[in-house]
Amino acid sequence: MAARILMIDDDNRLAGMVQDYLGGAGFRVTIAGTAGDGETLLKRESFDALILDLMLPDADGLDFCRRLRQSNDVPILMLTARGEPMDRVVGLELGADDYLAKPFEPRELQARLRAILRRKGTTTTTDVLRFGRLEIDKGSRVVRIDGEERPITSYQFALLMALAERAGRVLSRDALMDLLKGEKLEAFDRSVDVHISRIRAAIEDDPKKPRRILTLRGTGYVFAKDQDR
Repeated sequence: MAARILMIDDDNRLAGMVQDYLGGAGFRVTIAGTAGDGETLLKRESFDALILDLMLPDADGLDFCRRLRQSNDVPILMLTARGEPMDRVVGLELGADDYLAKPFEPRELQARLRAILRRKGTTTTTDVLRFGRLEIDKGSRVVRIDGEERPITSYQFALLMALAERAGRVLSRDALMDLLKGEKLEAFDRSVDVHISRIRAAIEDDPKKPRRILTLRGTGYVFAKDQDR
């Protein structure tokens, strides 16, 4: 599964940017604007890492880190606009795993986040394909729309992956069958067309007017790169 990240920061613009960037890199990011909201989420849900701003409207980030460490060992990456060396020292002594001063490059944030997850032994799955609201998780072989799982069979998942990994390319039925030679055929309804129809029923908003898996008459199928415009 993709690593779940909680970001506690009251800068909505920054938080949105980080959510979009990390989301495109295979993370699932939840945003909390206050320490109180973040604490509630941490008690209610499980996260693989925490991105924590030191300057919050309702709490000092260092105090929050100290309290959290008494009951939770979630990896913490601290953010601050102050950039004072003593903040970094105190934060690390209180239990933070890393520290990043604002402004920062999103690529550096991602690299540091992956590093602390590796050190904590958390497996991050980058094998997650995203196309607008559609998420295809290769590791768990799960398909989601807006975070909600959509049921498809193992063979249909393999067929969907064959299309999605070649998004924008037209694939004939014969080409798809060749790509699926290693997959165990299901007992009934072996035709590609039938399975495509059932995948559409699971992932399309209107299976009769598909926007994700398109048919090119007499040629085959193409998986659309842009789906939710």
